[in-house]
Amino acid sequence: MTGMILDGVLMLLLVAALGYGVRLEKKLTALRAGQQAFASAVTELNAAAGRAEAALASLRASGQETDLLHDRIIKAREVKAQLEALIARGPVTSVEAAPARVKPQPAPVQSAPVEDERALRMAALAERIQGMAPAAARAPAPVPGGNNVAAILGALTANQSAKQSLNRARRSLDEDLFAA
Repeated sequence: MTGMILDGVLMLLLVAALGYGVRLEKKLTALRAGQQAFASAVTELNAAAGRAEAALASLRASGQETDLLHDRIIKAREVKAQLEALIARGPVTSVEAAPARVKPQPAPVQSAPVEDERALRMAALAERIQGMAPAAARAPAPVPGGNNVAAILGALTANQSAKQSLNRARRSLDEDLFAA
């Protein structure tokens, strides 16, 4: 009888061990699934870190371009202020103020002195914008009109394109910061 009791106890212990083994197997399966999910999360995090590094490099490049464009805008504003000062200063009386490359055009009959003075001021400004030689080195040929207006318009257009480029760089910078 003792043998049967021991066999009964042994069978109960075996059933308990079998139940415990089944529970342990379920926990190990869940642990393996969690480990795979963790590995995929680490892979995604690594990819995100790579994208963040690329975004930072792009951000640095955009920052350098922004600094360059900012300097250009400051210089354009200085030229604009100089232009406004020249226009406000009044007529230019020096013959050397007009560039030599201005093509001769007939002067209008009415209010000729005012237009000539304005043309001379514009020619001097165009020369400063284009970075030409000093006025004393040129041959004196005071002729109103010519490419002065085109040079000034070119400078204003360059200023506008610099502003647009700066705005594009700022938008790109904002997008990169938002993406990071």
